[in-house]
Amino acid sequence: MNHAVLADAGPLYAVVDPDDSQHRRAVREMERLDEERREIVVAYSTLLETYSLILFRLGKSTATDWLIDIADASLINPSPEDYRLAAAKLRGLADQPITLFDAVAATLATRLRLQVWTYDHHFDVMRVPVWR
Repeated sequence: MNHAVLADAGPLYAVVDPDDSQHRRAVREMERLDEERREIVVAYSTLLETYSLILFRLGKSTATDWLIDIADASLINPSPEDYRLAAAKLRGLADQPITLFDAVAATLATRLRLQVWTYDHHFDVMRVPVWR
């Protein structure tokens, strides 16, 4: 997985929604990831988060189509220890509004030594390498 990035929900959602303020950026970056032959890794928790965003904002048909499209990504299941470490990370950053989704992704990225493809500054706060 050396040449991989762990995707956050923000860019995954932005690629799908042409009205999202980050849509063009996300599409360009998706093309760049493809050109660089980088593997996109998606945690199951991020898959669930992104699917829910698409479902409630763009509708069932778009959400279902997205699930078919995302099948090419490498999906990874966080371990119970990842969730424990994420909870500890949240306790340590109690002054920050960081979601459990993001804390789990940060923990996975650290364990797997992956950069995170995200637009969320909280990954910088959590001191996780961000793919830019």
